[in-house]
Amino acid sequence: MPEKVWEGESLENRIIIWGSETVALYDESGFGKPLPEEKPNRLELELIEAAYLLEKEKIKVFVREKGKKKKINFKKLMEIGTQNVNQFHSQFIVFRDLRERGYLVKTGFKFGAHFRVYERGVKLKRGPKAAHEHTKFVVHCVPEESAFSLPEMSRAVRLAHNIRATFVWAVLDKEGSPTYYIIQRLTP
Repeated sequence: MPEKVWEGESLENRIIIWGSETVALYDESGFGKPLPEEKPNRLELELIEAAYLLEKEKIKVFVREKGKKKKINFKKLMEIGTQNVNQFHSQFIVFRDLRERGYLVKTGFKFGAHFRVYERGVKLKRGPKAAHEHTKFVVHCVPEESAFSLPEMSRAVRLAHNIRATFVWAVLDKEGSPTYYIIQRLTP
């Protein structure tokens, strides 16, 4: 039996997949956020998640124009992401690399980084969690030629440390290959 291809609608800076059955995409693979929390009727995807799923042909994306559906291809969705999200391309490459390595990847803005990453095989769930179900890494993406602020990096490392996660600096080289550096706080 062929795998289901979901249909998402572009609304502002999110892709919405309508229907209560969409929660399966969250439950099985950790994509998106089911809303509302009680009895969800849709799944909201970040642009980066939608671009990944579109590239993998797991979703189709459309926008409504004058009451009609207009299909958005991968290239167009990447353009939308680049226009709306700072360093979208770098983030996409790191997101894709981490997902391909088997990690569950979610946004990490509240931790001062682009992503929070869970151990391989972890399924997201609400309520109390076992130790292995918590965020393992907090990842921030930068192109290799970009400058950065040491105080900003220090804050991100402290935030990651506070949630017992490891801070990872993902540096994307000009060939589009990420290198991951672990940055830790040492206390003598």
